[in-house]
Amino acid sequence: MAISSPSRLVSLDALRGFTVAAMLMVNFPGDWDHVYFTLRHTEWNGLSFTDLVAPIFLFVVGVSIAFAYDKYRLHPTDKSSVYQKIVFRALKVYALGMLLNLMPDFNFAEARWTGTLHRISIVFLVGAFIFLHTNWRQQAWIAAFILVGYWLAMTLIPTPGVGRVMLEPGVNLAAWMDSQYLPGKMWQGTWDPEGILSTFPSIATSITDLAKNLKANYLMAAGVVSAAIGYFWGLIFPVNENLWTSSFVLVTSGFAALLWGVLYLWTDILGKTNGMKLGLVFGANAIAAYVLGDVLALVFYNLKIGEHSLNHHAVQALMGMGIENKLASWWYALFFVGVNFIPVYWLYQKKIFIKL
Repeated sequence: MAISSPSRLVSLDALRGFTVAAMLMVNFPGDWDHVYFTLRHTEWNGLSFTDLVAPIFLFVVGVSIAFAYDKYRLHPTDKSSVYQKIVFRALKVYALGMLLNLMPDFNFAEARWTGTLHRISIVFLVGAFIFLHTNWRQQAWIAAFILVGYWLAMTLIPTPGVGRVMLEPGVNLAAWMDSQYLPGKMWQGTWDPEGILSTFPSIATSITDLAKNLKANYLMAAGVVSAAIGYFWGLIFPVNENLWTSSFVLVTSGFAALLWGVLYLWTDILGKTNGMKLGLVFGANAIAAYVLGDVLALVFYNLKIGEHSLNHHAVQALMGMGIENKLASWWYALFFVGVNFIPVYWLYQKKIFIKL
């Protein structure tokens, strides 16, 4: 198996790849009417497996920033060329997100200006600039300020037009901000789970300045502490992905740190790569795999054979074999991940790594 170069962490590449594979699995079930609870987003408060995927990817973005730009941090030389690269990369990721949102009809009047790649681009842009000009203590203070400030804003400022503090779907300060200032189409009609106000705590998800020789036990200990604080904070400010609440940030970041700690111990300390192939392959071309999933979905979910799409025929065939509805839908999702794996594996074998 091909191993990353010594300057890279195998565990981080694997975590990135497993996260992308999980994104594909939860985004493309065989039948949305038959999906296990944990393989769909929670409707409001709570936490499912699916709710963990996006914050773990943002966590990886933050750690990647630390490793990619560490040599430029607090350096007295001119950083203008680094700034240009950061801004240009963020713009490319955002533009790619817009392209996916516009497919297949390219109806600009109904375009959604937010989404997964959009948030990644913003978090990367802000996170990289923060990292370049701060040390870990300053980053910790910035993250704390964002999380506490967001909590106070959401729980003390009455929702305009309602006259009292609300944390209900579509009736809260974040939703009001989206309805007033977010352009284009919104995911939930009048508000967006990746809207304006909730982007601020998502930046805190990515803020990290971990030493390259950080031991796995320290990493996992930090994960336990973060998740515990997030859990108890959630008693008064519920864990909620749609609002990207401060408690949600801490709980999910804690899970991400624990997961990375396990992978770090297994690969970078013990030097083992058993079971890492899927993660390393997807991780080598993470954005390409994500985009490929959306493109292939146009074929598998929109192309009709007779009166139904390919995914419908596949799930119906599995159900006809006596397989329970939700299990059939999940098996199809795993099949779709496998379909996406084939071209990405070809790129991996050819040592073609598509970077933005």
